[in-house]
Amino acid sequence: MEKNYTLDQLPHIAEELIDFSKHKILLFYGEMGVGKTTLIKEIVKKLGVSDNVSSPTFSLVNEYHTHNNEKVYHFDFYRIDNEEEALDMGIEEYFYSNSWCLIEWPNKVENLLPLNAVTITITIDSNQQRTIKVINNG
Repeated sequence: MEKNYTLDQLPHIAEELIDFSKHKILLFYGEMGVGKTTLIKEIVKKLGVSDNVSSPTFSLVNEYHTHNNEKVYHFDFYRIDNEEEALDMGIEEYFYSNSWCLIEWPNKVENLLPLNAVTITITIDSNQQRTIKVINNG
């Protein structure tokens, strides 16, 4: 799936991504400022989380709970130096918890990622037009 979108279309895009993901692991690729966190906020909202959602840049992971008490994990690996840091935090337990895992900067932990994750690549052109490309690897 590949499409252009505007910010007002994010609720619909978020619903499509939730429906598209069988294994609840979404990998968000894109340059700084392209809108990864903004899209994740909308996905988390659609999953039924009412908490304030922010990027876990310094804590590496934020945990949210839906209205049904399901867990949603939001990772941001931008600031890690090596995959060992992710292993030390128990990343594999999160991946196999059957909870939603939304991962920014997955390229920092490439060797640790499950093969069945959904890959989401967001790009933005000089006219501020965003394009999302989604690949379901599972």
